Amino acid sequence: MEIEPQLINPLANVPDFNVKRSFLRKPSPDNPPWAVLEAIGTWVASVLFILIIPTVFLLPYLATQQPPLAGSDEIIEFAKSDPTSVVLQIVAIIPAHILTLLLAWLVVTRVRKYGFRAGLGWEKGGFAWWYYVVILGAFFAIAAVVSSFAPEQENDLIRILRTSRAAVYIVAIVATFTAPFVEEVIYRGVLYSAFQRKFGVPAAFIFVTLLFSLVHVPQYYPSFSTIFLLTLLSMTLTAVRVKSGNLLPCIILHTVFNGFQSVLLILEPYMKSPEVQDQTAAIFQFFK
Repeated sequence: MEIEPQLINPLANVPDFNVKRSFLRKPSPDNPPWAVLEAIGTWVASVLFILIIPTVFLLPYLATQQPPLAGSDEIIEFAKSDPTSVVLQIVAIIPAHILTLLLAWLVVTRVRKYGFRAGLGWEKGGFAWWYYVVILGAFFAIAAVVSSFAPEQENDLIRILRTSRAAVYIVAIVATFTAPFVEEVIYRGVLYSAFQRKFGVPAAFIFVTLLFSLVHVPQYYPSFSTIFLLTLLSMTLTAVRVKSGNLLPCIILHTVFNGFQSVLLILEPYMKSPEVQDQTAAIFQFFK
């Protein structure tokens, strides 16, 4: 009796081959069709968009100044203090976010090969409505305690908001309607999914939580209480991603956080009475 030889795949035990083979399974938030290098590249591009595009928007306005601005220090100070300069830079964040989403869509869908929402996780993930209430309530309580012991210090964001009411309104719009969606897609969508498959959940949790916080440090430094609360927010959102296995609950929670912040920003001029200030000061120190 003749026995046919068994076909053996010489690549079966090679790690890189096994990673690529996992792509053959149906993509999911925890089995994405993109790798770690693609995720990092997407993140780097998102940061560059935020840095470069506002500068491009600002250059034509700088060229109209008479007398011309001389020296980098003078230009930087003008960009941070001139109301029109500030508004132009904030508005420029919107096209930066659009480009970031377009790039993320290309990576997640593999250029329309897979579904965008399915790849990121567009389900509730077992999250009931009251989960959001509990998480928000706990976070606001912690924010009030932290802010009472360590009030917010002067930082770049506060200085930007003081330049004009137009800046406040545009920041509120961006913070509520584009920033939560874009940031969650990049950090707890593209980055977390790739890192948890490659390095495991604990490593991905720590990496994404800290990276999200570090990116925001220049905006809030030297207000360490605000940076601490931002890190706590990042940890909470990443934990929601781990628990639910989906990105949608993170987007909802982040949008509510930023929406509440935006409401406080807009209502600040009407919250000047001592009674209102006493009731809102602790939380407002973080969210203004």
